[in-house]
Amino acid sequence: MLQQFPGFGLVLAGCLGLSVMVGLRMDFSMLLEPLGFVKVLEWVLAIFVFATCGGFHGETALLVSCKGVVNKTVRAAFAYPFRLNTVAFSAPDPKGCGGTWTDVHLMGDFSSSAQFFVTLAALVFLYCIAALVVYIGYNHVYRQNNKFPLTDLAISVLTAFLWLVSTFVWAKVLADIKVSTGASIIPTIESCKAPGTTCHFLSVTSMGTLNVSVVFGLLNMILWAGNVWLLYKDTNLHNQWNRISDSPTEGV
Repeated sequence: MLQQFPGFGLVLAGCLGLSVMVGLRMDFSMLLEPLGFVKVLEWVLAIFVFATCGGFHGETALLVSCKGVVNKTVRAAFAYPFRLNTVAFSAPDPKGCGGTWTDVHLMGDFSSSAQFFVTLAALVFLYCIAALVVYIGYNHVYRQNNKFPLTDLAISVLTAFLWLVSTFVWAKVLADIKVSTGASIIPTIESCKAPGTTCHFLSVTSMGTLNVSVVFGLLNMILWAGNVWLLYKDTNLHNQWNRISDSPTEGV
């Protein structure tokens, strides 16, 4: 039958050849090579960033004394994405200190920087999964077509830069969050300035996990920068540069 339709036979042969070329070939040894091993580390660190920053919950507590209230603890609970200006302290009593206590909010909206940091971690997590699937199952296609390493290189350069920017921005924002939830907030609370009302800072949840998220962000930046070099060696750019640097010597 194929002899009667030679064109169809060629198309079928081409399709079969393509399916063999792009077929799944599992090779977990790639995880032991630098490119695969680093990608696993990037995947794990992205999870840590997401967990330490995106999963944070805390509260600030004040000790308030006013009309009819003595040493009453009022709390303001906050969490990711740190829209602190929407968080209000609980009232000292149902009467609001005889009407002198109005809604008291924390100050600052740090959601954009926090969400940028966590969203980057989520996107990196997904990209690492996709990259590992290619490395393990389609490494033969990855090696045969230089467009894949070049694309991987471009994405890694961009990701390293984004980790640099987002981590330093998040570190600055974290310092502002600590100020906005610490003892320095008391002078800004008008209700605490009412006659007969005193406010004392009691406590704030430890932000050690948020400090750790900054460290993980720095580690991600370093790791992705190192990954750029590994990918650069796998592309034609590295080979072309070597040929250019060797050509003057060969001419002499």
